[in-house]
Amino acid sequence: MLKDRTTLAQAAEIVQSGQTLALGGMTLYRRPVAFVGALLARPDPPGDLTLLCFTAGYESDLLVGAGLVRRVRTCYFGLEIFGFAPMFTQAANRGQIEITEESEASIAFGLRAKLAGVGFMPGQGWLGTDMPKLRPDVKTVRDPYSGEELIAFPAIDCDVAVIHALTADLYGNAVLGGNLAVDVELALVAEKVIITAERVVERLEGRVDLSAPAVAAVVEVPKGAWPTSCYPEYPVDGGEILRYIEACNSGKFEEYVARQWYTLK
Repeated sequence: MLKDRTTLAQAAEIVQSGQTLALGGMTLYRRPVAFVGALLARPDPPGDLTLLCFTAGYESDLLVGAGLVRRVRTCYFGLEIFGFAPMFTQAANRGQIEITEESEASIAFGLRAKLAGVGFMPGQGWLGTDMPKLRPDVKTVRDPYSGEELIAFPAIDCDVAVIHALTADLYGNAVLGGNLAVDVELALVAEKVIITAERVVERLEGRVDLSAPAVAAVVEVPKGAWPTSCYPEYPVDGGEILRYIEACNSGKFEEYVARQWYTLK
């Protein structure tokens, strides 16, 4: 179905307080940073969010620092070679956010369960580890054929997924580029999908990476992943990441956000 062109501000209004918000991309690659900036620029930004990411980075740290996140579900939260994510580390150490311990397996199997329309997906991922002690909500089951004990990874629900793409069209199709992470799965399990893209065209021809039936908005945002990378358009801006870390460590997170996102207000 053909979508109307949407502004970042209009797309940001889709996210409501208390929802599970999934952010696409991987570590410091192709993250929907501009969309996060639009959320922060809202006069009434949504709070009490559950943040769902395969890996969480700069964009997620902004949401945590702004106090919009109640719970985090991810198997990694950091800035790769640049070190810890400062606002997440601070909030976690102070017990200000709820952390649902995840691994690559629990997220992957949880998304597969949701896609299959079942309550859980069995796997061997956590057998022999202490992970079940950290997640008492995760049960075990017996394989009815072999009798083997398996971990029953619960299905993962998602209200809104935001994916940044290289190119998208007004039908909700998108070309993501190299590392897809779990963006396709997030787009399929989410109730609503928002695509931001370096370029938006009338219609894509040929192979696409994502064709989501639940796409609610398509927004053209050049450099929408900056300062994370969007290969081959632009690399990670390491200088900006370091400026962010310095601001956070100096107690100037609010000043950094006010300066960084003024153009979105």
